[in-house]
Amino acid sequence: MGLWKRYVIGRPLKSTELMDQRLSKTKALAILSSDALSSVAYGPEQILIVLMAVGAAAFWYSIPIAVGVIVLLVALIFSYRQVIHAYPHGGGAYVVSKENIGKNAGLVAGGALLVDYILTVAVSVSAGADAITSAFPALHNYNVEMAVVFVMILTILNLRGVTESATILAYPVYLFVLSLFILIGVGIYRILNGEVPTTNHTAIGTPVAGVTLFLLLKAFASGSSALTGVEAISNAIPNFKKPEPVNATKTLLAMGGLLALLFSGIVFLAYYYGVTPNGHQTVVSQIAQESVGRGIFYFIIQGMTALILILAANTGFSAFPLLAVNLSKDGYIPRMFQVRGDRLGYSNGIVLLGIGAIVLIILFGGKTESLIPLYATGVFIPFTLAQAGMMRKWLRERPKGWQGKLTINTVGAIISFTVAAIFFVTKFGYVWPILIFVPAMVIIFHRIKSHYDSIGPQLKLTDEVLPEMNGNVMIIPVSGITKMVRNSLNYAKTLNPDMIVAVYVSFDKEDLKAFEAKWKKWQPDIRLVTLYSPYRSLVNPLTKFIDKVEKKAREKNYYVSVIVPQFIVKKGWHNMLHNQSSLLIRTYLLYKRNVILITVPFRLKK
Repeated sequence: MGLWKRYVIGRPLKSTELMDQRLSKTKALAILSSDALSSVAYGPEQILIVLMAVGAAAFWYSIPIAVGVIVLLVALIFSYRQVIHAYPHGGGAYVVSKENIGKNAGLVAGGALLVDYILTVAVSVSAGADAITSAFPALHNYNVEMAVVFVMILTILNLRGVTESATILAYPVYLFVLSLFILIGVGIYRILNGEVPTTNHTAIGTPVAGVTLFLLLKAFASGSSALTGVEAISNAIPNFKKPEPVNATKTLLAMGGLLALLFSGIVFLAYYYGVTPNGHQTVVSQIAQESVGRGIFYFIIQGMTALILILAANTGFSAFPLLAVNLSKDGYIPRMFQVRGDRLGYSNGIVLLGIGAIVLIILFGGKTESLIPLYATGVFIPFTLAQAGMMRKWLRERPKGWQGKLTINTVGAIISFTVAAIFFVTKFGYVWPILIFVPAMVIIFHRIKSHYDSIGPQLKLTDEVLPEMNGNVMIIPVSGITKMVRNSLNYAKTLNPDMIVAVYVSFDKEDLKAFEAKWKKWQPDIRLVTLYSPYRSLVNPLTKFIDKVEKKAREKNYYVSVIVPQFIVKKGWHNMLHNQSSLLIRTYLLYKRNVILITVPFRLKK
């Protein structure tokens, strides 16, 4: 097992090597922006899908809608730039909301983002599988299987460490950006050269019957799904090389610029070419086919698109563990999420994220269109809370230039809230689970916090005078006269207890008498208690006996210790060949308040 783990995950790293795992701006842009950049592969398509309800003539509305999305992007980029400098230790929307609005607001943001990062992985790999099947339709029936395999590969890569995964994943991300810029450049060249008929699209400004404000808002909200992942950099500031806030800010601005150019370019080409969404070929695939034909460059673009969509899941793998660490430090989720693995990554968060994404992919059948509304709504709730939190911060602190900062956050808050509201109104059938799982997660967070808060006072040393114990009674359940039992008896004798009591349970009265006679010859100095079990239960009569002894011992201030003999098989699968009575006994006794439980192992050699 150890060799297999080292081969797959890599050699363990020393804690002193942690700084070597920090990310440069180039690598950080690749792994923390891949989610946002990859959304240009499906964001423009989501706009066209909504407008298609009226007809292809309405596709010209995608241009002003794209402008609106870019405006929202600018507001979010500048807002999260302020978040990075105000909260340089990371935490993003969770920390901003908690400190400026209140704990529950922070927990809503944190819970929504935790689930959203799982959705990030599920949506990204599902969209990547769609891109592959667009180029190779014969694989269409294997979308779910491909997506699950992709998640497993990414989980292993991230378990190998942040730097190693970034080194591997950076190349596909930059190749995707380059290939899309080439595609957009070729498309614009063909348009300027008059190679694309103007009859393919309706002129901008043409009145179209059936277009309503509600429809346009719905299309705008759907297109805003391209902005998911913008907040990831603010959550992952501790992953950057020093100076962390400066490098994180530069990375955020670079991501925003690239996203704006790619998104607007794809929307424009889709409009000008008159591309119509369909279930068999993505919009990017159709644009590539129209621009360069179905030659080698087409397959390069599809390959890069599939890769970036799959690797976009890495944003979730980068941000989820760090958000989990912040929640864990505050006591709202288990402390195991603060533990670094062999490769200095937060392995527990990475593994949980991978498992959650696989479950979602299977439940939704790998259908991207079913996941995106839930995914996008889960993002815009924290967006809104983060903007509102920053507004309160500026109003409370009023630093130099606070009016401009307040304006940026106010615009961002209004637009983010509007988008979230539109999703709830127009796609309630997809997003209603948020109304259940977010409140449920907040309740769970509070229950976990309450548990942790109760532990400290119970463990703290006080001046309380404890009763002096007068002795120790040891009970040993025995199953026969064996080396394992002798081993446990010898151990008990070394502790010099006041009394050792062996307990034997049998389903047959004749067997009891025979065993008593054998025991008297073998261990005449050890008291034996035999219990008859007419209903063939081993644990029930034994635990009743222990309860009686414990009650009497408590009256006399005696400890009661139960020694459970346990043989350890040489191979794991051998456990299936034996009953697990010792496990049942230990499980019951663990919850007995005044019983000390001791397990004495006896290892088998064959």
